[in-house]
Parts: sequence; structure tokens; C-alpha cells
Amino acid sequence: MTLKISLDHHAPPYEQVRAQISAQARSGALPVGYRLPTVRGLAESLGLAPNTVAKAYRALEADGVIETRGRNGTFVAAAGSAAERELASAAQAYAERARRLGLTEDAALTAARDALRAAYGE
Repeated sequence: MTLKISLDHHAPPYEQVRAQISAQARSGALPVGYRLPTVRGLAESLGLAPNTVAKAYRALEADGVIETRGRNGTFVAAAGSAAERELASAAQAYAERARRLGLTEDAALTAARDALRAAYGE
């Protein structure tokens, strides 16, 4: 696993760690079951505070990218589809809410596209 943290980057260090691990897990560069370094170990190797890495790990676990198995360590989660299931559930809830509000499909899609552009910085 190779991570590069830039202090000049617009994203905070924890977000850089989260994004890079997530991308490597999605691409298969980090295979399912791969054991990640400890929070303290990764923090030392990156020159970050342990709380910074812990925050990234918590976000990755909430996203279903990694799973912590107590004292056994932290691993790339087998259920990469957990994030997809959560996304599908959120999309379904959004679609139902937009319909209840009386929005057209085009208006709902436009709102979703605008939100995605804002979130992804496009």
C-alpha cells in the first residue's frame, strides 16, 4: 500500500488517507482481506498524528471499505458492495422524497447532478 500525503493539498490529510485507501480498494490494488497497518504504524510512516489516521479509518469503516476485527487488525472489507447497497438505498429514498415533493424526474435529476458536482468539486 502506497500513500502520499501533501500538506499543500486542498483536502485535509485524513481525507487524503481516506480517499487513497478507498481508491486502492476499489481498483483492487488493495485486495479483499488485505491487512492494513495499525493506526499508529501508518501515522508514523506518513508523519501524521494517530488521530488523523484513526479519523480516516473510521470514515472508511462507515463507508464499508474496511472492517476492524478487534485485536486482529483492520482489513479491506469483503463487501465492497456494502457501499453500493447503501448508495442504492439513499438513491431510492431521494427518488421517493422528490416524488412526494411533486418534482419532475428532470428536476430531481438536475438537483442530484448539481449536488454531485458540488461534492466532487467539478
